[in-house]
Amino acid sequence: MPLPDLFLLSDLLRHRVRCDQGLDHGPGVMAWMHPPVHRLLGWVSRPSALRNHRDVWRLDQCRGVDDQQVYVKGFPAETDQLTLDRLPTLLDADLLDRDGERLGQIADLAFVPTSGEILYYLVSRSDPRLPGSSRWRLSPERIVDQQPGRVSTALRNLDDLPQARASVRQDLVRRSRHWREQLQQFGDRAGERLEGWLEEPPWEEPSWGEQPRPSPQESREAWDDEDWSEPGEPRRDRSRSDHDEDPWI
Repeated sequence: MPLPDLFLLSDLLRHRVRCDQGLDHGPGVMAWMHPPVHRLLGWVSRPSALRNHRDVWRLDQCRGVDDQQVYVKGFPAETDQLTLDRLPTLLDADLLDRDGERLGQIADLAFVPTSGEILYYLVSRSDPRLPGSSRWRLSPERIVDQQPGRVSTALRNLDDLPQARASVRQDLVRRSRHWREQLQQFGDRAGERLEGWLEEPPWEEPSWGEQPRPSPQESREAWDDEDWSEPGEPRRDRSRSDHDEDPWI
């Protein structure tokens, strides 16, 4: 697999180094850079966890990368960790604002694999080892001065930098705010519909024509006068009393 156009140092260090002889030189442990010109020269791998020596690789030795390994050509330069600790670097340096106050820490960098040019640094507000923390992009042009362990800028706060990745907490807060706005919009629309329904004129009573509506007394009289006889039977004469109809009395 060819090299990507843009590579994060943290992604490079997660890969194990395998040379053209088929040997495994272990995972990457640190970067080899030249801070004055913001260029990555190479990186360092650890062949063995039991020995103190390290393998240093030039960036132009890299030939390809896959999901787990980075393939190199040639032989490394061997050194020890004490010598590597004296190499200049901006990684893990404190980022200072215009007043000299600490804003965060440089945790990572993005570079071009073919030239080693560092396009931007990634800044963490808290400990960069914490999973899911936020990252801000710091371009080399924003750096005013750099010394071992600290980088000075003219920034007022981290919000002056573009955010590369939001933390889990910030992402949850942003999603919750979006859900609240959607619920508020839904409630406003429902309230507007209810107000419009209440403002409509009430239903009109059906017209009874020219004749007036019968009173309750007239309705009861009409109910009493109604003929409830079965079909074919003679109509009952209600003018005669029940006493006259009974032959046994």
